[in-house]
Formats: sequence, structure tokens, C-alpha cells
Amino acid sequence: MSSPSLWNNTPLIYSSHLSKTSGCSVYLKLEVSQSRFLTANRALIMIAAIVQNLQPSHSFKSRGIGFFIQKVKEERGPGVHLIIASGGNAGYAAACAARILGVKCTVYIPEGVAKSTLDLLNAQDAEVVVTGKFYLEALNAAQDTVDRESNAVMVPAYDNAIVWEGHSFMIDEVSSQLGKKPDAIFCSVGGGGLLGGIIVGCKKVGWDDVPIVALETLGSNCFHHSVLMNTTSSSQFATTLPPSVTKELDSTHDLKLAHFHGFFSRASGSLGASRPSAGVVKMALERKGGIQCVSVQDELSMQAGVLFAEEHKMLVELACSTTLVPAYKSQLMNKLLPQRPDRTVVFIVCGGFKVSLSEMEETRALLEAQLARKSDEGWEVVCGDGDSLRLDYSVS
Repeated sequence: MSSPSLWNNTPLIYSSHLSKTSGCSVYLKLEVSQSRFLTANRALIMIAAIVQNLQPSHSFKSRGIGFFIQKVKEERGPGVHLIIASGGNAGYAAACAARILGVKCTVYIPEGVAKSTLDLLNAQDAEVVVTGKFYLEALNAAQDTVDRESNAVMVPAYDNAIVWEGHSFMIDEVSSQLGKKPDAIFCSVGGGGLLGGIIVGCKKVGWDDVPIVALETLGSNCFHHSVLMNTTSSSQFATTLPPSVTKELDSTHDLKLAHFHGFFSRASGSLGASRPSAGVVKMALERKGGIQCVSVQDELSMQAGVLFAEEHKMLVELACSTTLVPAYKSQLMNKLLPQRPDRTVVFIVCGGFKVSLSEMEETRALLEAQLARKSDEGWEVVCGDGDSLRLDYSVS
């Protein structure tokens, strides 16, 4: 089923830290670069060693995008020109797979990309074109090139059934590793590629009734808004769109979608899809086990990322640590999953290359500064149909 050179089977580990905090048996599906570092006086020391790359591109995207590119080369031959529009992780996954398979790859990326991202893409022998302020503008430029070149193929960042199938392999692995049906699966969601893979994978292994909790940050939560646009919810969150967000109709699936023309979240570098996959929104709305959408304040993701680094010795992007918020907040966990003995949950630790020790130090400093100024309000979370709650600053 899998090609070890394009993506790897990854471990599912039991977390005693998060199990104690959440009141559940917590298992982590690791799609990350595993890093070790030292801590002292609650400050990160700038000493680290990468001990194992669990995926070639440091994220789950190696699976779906690697699977798509593998199929394209089989069908079109080694002369194919792969083109992708991406804010980072998807482009890097495509570049890694293209280098491994020996085919040409061009990555279209929006303006404002960090030099470190460009360096990583160039190291994989990818051609990089920086254009447009947002993902959709880069996508349009990439499509123009595909239309002009007969040997060019667009590699979808997240909106494609073959990509979802590739991502679904992780659920095959979880099913074998866990040996039983979990009470819930938690993941982050941006455009919906990972979520699409989880939905497809759950259907394959007979877990179509297992609840899936999809988490985003407020200010980059196009999926949550899109789901609510197609329900009967009358909450203010469901009926009032944030500034710079418009409603669009997808005629193919007869769905309304939220289109973000700007973002106000620190996690938007990875979670900031301008609009979600209509196909995944449709699957989510029709799924037997349902999808619970949750939008959290940035500070909750920041806190989860810092704590995860301290406890598990792994650095993850804010997009990834957003997934872990319910594990650190039992109030939220108990709202999402009814309390009962022996709850077993799986968190997809999705990875990403946009993280570093210096960034984690900056995140810690920002978080501590905000905690010093904290009020009694707590941090905001919006669940499901728009039910808003405030979570305490402490962990539990």
C-alpha cells in the first residue's frame, strides 16, 4: 500500500501526561519531526538534535501528496512537470516527493514567505515562484502555467480524492495499532485535506460512527464557518461573518462556503486556507458519526504547543498544537465527549516544518506576557453550532 521512500508508517504512542490531564486514555499519532531539547528554569535552551524524521516533509502531507504524485508519474511518465500552489507544508511535501521520484516540480507560493521556507524548497531542487497575497491568487497563477504546458499537472494541496485516500492510510495504521475503536479522533483542519483522509479512512475500517473533532483557530476557521452556513444554526457565530469573510456558492456540491480574504490568527500560515474543500464539507455534513467543529483562541494553541514541547520533547506548529487543546482543558474535553470510564481518544499530531526553537521561545514569551495581563474572562472557544465558552488559563 505505501512506498517507504515517499511516506512512512508512523507510531501511535500512549501519553501518560495527556491521559492524566484530560481524564481519557490519550494516544498520539505522530506525523512530526521528533526533536529532543533541554529545559531549564522553564526556558528552552537552544540545543536540539533531530533524531528521527517521521515523514520526509515533516508532516502528514507526505502521505496524500506523495500518493498523488506517485500515481501521476505512473500515468504520465518521468517527463511530467508537477505544479503546486501552497503556503508551505503542501509545497514542501510535493517538492520532497518530486525529488525522490526524479521529476520536475514548481511551487507557487504567496508573498511574505519566510526565507527558511524558500531555502527548504530550493534544497529539494524545486523551482519556486512567489506571487499573490493569498493562496487563491497563487493557485490562479499556477493554473495558468498548467493550462499553457501540455506536460504540466496540478498537484492539489488538499482538495482531491486521491490525496484524501493517501492521508487515509494513517487510519489503517491506527486501527491496527490501537486494536479497538476509539471514542473520538481529534485533528486540526484548514482546507480539509487531513480531515477528508480521516473520514475516508474511518469508513474503510468500519469507524464511520466514531466522532471526529476538527479544530481551528478563530480568525482562520473557514471550515467551521462553512459547516454552519449549511446548517440551521441561528447563533450569532453562525449568522455573523467576521470582517473580510464572504459567503460563496459551490454549485457542484450545492453548498455555501466561507471565503477568507484575510486572516487574524498566528496559525494562519498552515491553517489559513482561503476556503475549504467543498467535497470534505459535504462528507462532514453527511457523515454518520458527524464532525464536531471547534474554534479556539490563538493563546490556547500557544499554551498547548509550549506544554507539549516541555512534556513530550517535540516541537509542533501552532496549527498542530491546536489539535491538542482539548487534551489540556478537561472542561472542553468533557463538553465534546461525555464523561464515562475508559474513554479512549486519538490525536493526530499532524506535524509541519514551520517551527523552530527560536519560534517556540517567542511563543512562550508572548504567552507569558499575556498571562501577566490576564483578566478573569479566560480564553475563548466556540463549539459546534456556535456555543461559546471561556476556558481558564490554567491546565486541567
